[in-house]
Amino acid sequence: MMNNALINEKQIIRMLVWKRLEESGVAEFPKPIIGRIPNFIGAAAAADLLCSHAIYRRAIVVKVSPDSPQRYVRKRCLMDGKLLIVPTPRIRNGFLKIDPKIVPKSQVDFASTIKGSYHFGQKIRIEDIPEVDLIVVGSVAATKDGWRLGKGEGYSEIEYAVLRMLNKVSEDTPIATTIHHLQIVENIPHEIFDVPVDYIFTE
Repeated sequence: MMNNALINEKQIIRMLVWKRLEESGVAEFPKPIIGRIPNFIGAAAAADLLCSHAIYRRAIVVKVSPDSPQRYVRKRCLMDGKLLIVPTPRIRNGFLKIDPKIVPKSQVDFASTIKGSYHFGQKIRIEDIPEVDLIVVGSVAATKDGWRLGKGEGYSEIEYAVLRMLNKVSEDTPIATTIHHLQIVENIPHEIFDVPVDYIFTE
């Protein structure tokens, strides 16, 4: 049974972060950011920091969320020759595999968008996904010790659970998020099925 008090507490944290980003002037399109994984000024810089780290450099297969601020990570994956796995929004159409070899250099920017991922991506059955070396998720909020909040629909947790069940990821597979530093909060209540992140990269 879901803990309503805990659900409410999580939503209060989300609302505070969305308000903080809007009032600080760092919220980016698409707007309004309420109800979304918020895009922010500095998302490209956060992606660059992630992509300079060893967890990214040694990864061959990278699963990246379809959220707006992670577009820069998806773009870097394609530029750097990583096999990119992207869940479709709300997992409506499963997962897409984007092979960087089939994306012309002039189309990498488009291929990193949702529309572009459908254009260049190949729909892949979850059981056919290769073993994933790095997971990059979007977040509304995160704590310095790695607990995170998505937008409240639980898709990152569902995806992770299925991939674990099929041995596509293990407990050693690094999980990272790219956020604005204003999204870091002191405390996030968590439940047994919540998946923490190992690395947080800010602008």
